Amino acid sequence: MTGAEPLWSVATLVPLPVLLPLFAAGLTLALHRFATAQRVISVTALAATTAASAALVVAADSGPIVVDVGGWAAPVGIDLVADRLSALMLTVSGVMLLCVLLYSLGQGVPEGDTGDERPGRVGDAIPVAIFHPTFLVLSAGVANAFLSGDLFNLYVGFEILLAASSVLLTLGGTAERIRAGSVYVIVALMSSLLILSAIGLVYAATGTVNMAQLAMRLPEIDPTVRLALQLLLLLAFGIKAAIFPLSAWLPDSYPTAPAPVTAVFAGLLTKVGVYAILRVQTLLFPVDETVDQVLLVLALLTMVIGILGAVAQNDVKRLLSFTLVSHIGFMIFGVALASEAGTAAAIYYVVHHISVQTALFLVVGLVEWRGGSTSLDKLGGLAKLAPGLALLFFVPALNLAGIPPMSGFLGKVGLLTEGVTNGSGLAWALVVGSVVTSLLTLYAVVKAWNKAFWQTAPPEIEPHVPLPRGMVWPTGALVAFGLLLTVAAGPLYGYAERAASASMDGHSYVDAVFPGGSERGTGESAEIVGESGGKSAGDTGGEAP
Repeated sequence: MTGAEPLWSVATLVPLPVLLPLFAAGLTLALHRFATAQRVISVTALAATTAASAALVVAADSGPIVVDVGGWAAPVGIDLVADRLSALMLTVSGVMLLCVLLYSLGQGVPEGDTGDERPGRVGDAIPVAIFHPTFLVLSAGVANAFLSGDLFNLYVGFEILLAASSVLLTLGGTAERIRAGSVYVIVALMSSLLILSAIGLVYAATGTVNMAQLAMRLPEIDPTVRLALQLLLLLAFGIKAAIFPLSAWLPDSYPTAPAPVTAVFAGLLTKVGVYAILRVQTLLFPVDETVDQVLLVLALLTMVIGILGAVAQNDVKRLLSFTLVSHIGFMIFGVALASEAGTAAAIYYVVHHISVQTALFLVVGLVEWRGGSTSLDKLGGLAKLAPGLALLFFVPALNLAGIPPMSGFLGKVGLLTEGVTNGSGLAWALVVGSVVTSLLTLYAVVKAWNKAFWQTAPPEIEPHVPLPRGMVWPTGALVAFGLLLTVAAGPLYGYAERAASASMDGHSYVDAVFPGGSERGTGESAEIVGESGGKSAGDTGGEAP
């Protein structure tokens, strides 16, 4: 933003999803002795963040909105770019994070030991002083990754996520959580090292890490070098997204954490990796049939092996963790088709999966609270004991399986239609694999339903255990949000199509960052050029020093 602009504009909203949670994290840490103040600050910050993101969804439909951080023009400075894709991801993640935070408050996050040892109760396992600041930092990292206009700042977003998620995974300090957290940190650090190495090589080959500038320069370098850079970035982001065979870490890491933490990880963190793949494949690299074929194979393997793992599980948390891996394959399927229709279907499916997978893990937290376990052999009779809980599980479970007319079905129809249109042997194999995966997903969730809700209740399940309303209402809100994606499927899918079209074309993104058509910015801050009477930071004419 330049000195000639008004004090407030729509661009003012762009950094808020990053700044508000970070500012609130500092406040909650400073007020660690005041649990009520922490709760109010956290909820207010995430509610404001979600509102700002929703406003950006509307504003970005007219074109990408760019903010030069510190007033320094690209490519010297860091850009935050809110286009249709990033704004949509911000909004959905904001809704999810807010619901999970409210759920955690309803579950009870006291400062000390409550004496309640009920499985699934957060209790003393998540001290308020640690949970709220860490959760807010996680939110800021997610927003920074979605808004980043250059590769290094994207890496910074991933590192913020790593720092916050490693703390959340190990809260409570149990041996199981420490082991799972250690595995997660090791894998995440390896991925971070790969990303940093790839960024260094990209800079060596092109002289920039700004995505808009890379979109112009990468097609001009040696094709072999470009392919190597593309594969290295895909490898690094593939670990984050849990694509097979890089997904073995996930089923052992996620189920050990408390329900709110598991829900955030399952619903959102892998989708940040998918978003990075979407951004890189559509903006930075031209269509490469070889890479697309490899991605199609990996998508098929991710679908099939993931769902076979889910079918074999007898713990509902691990079952859902394997379905999470499996359904990442649907998103990669859409990316690998390398078409606007395939990309649009992938974007819609990402939005659907964030809401449904998060809702299911929150429901499992309620199941664990009511039944005392997540083992299907130790559950039963919950349909009679808690009919509302049965409904909360039933709706997103069918949505995950893709039962018509729900959003999961609509997203899969888009993917299958484009797969048939593609007509290649691999695309047809993905079509068949998608249908088989959907049927096995239905089998897995029906098995979980029958054992947890229909089989005879074991004697250890107490007949009268009320569910905390503070946990039930946020879960119900997220389930309702998943249904809203079905009701509003037309406008939402249309928005996804426009986002896919802009992402595949890339010109609107590049023109927004470099409105003058040049690859270089002024390299001067708005304040300096305002005083000297020269060009503004938004004017891309001239060379950076």
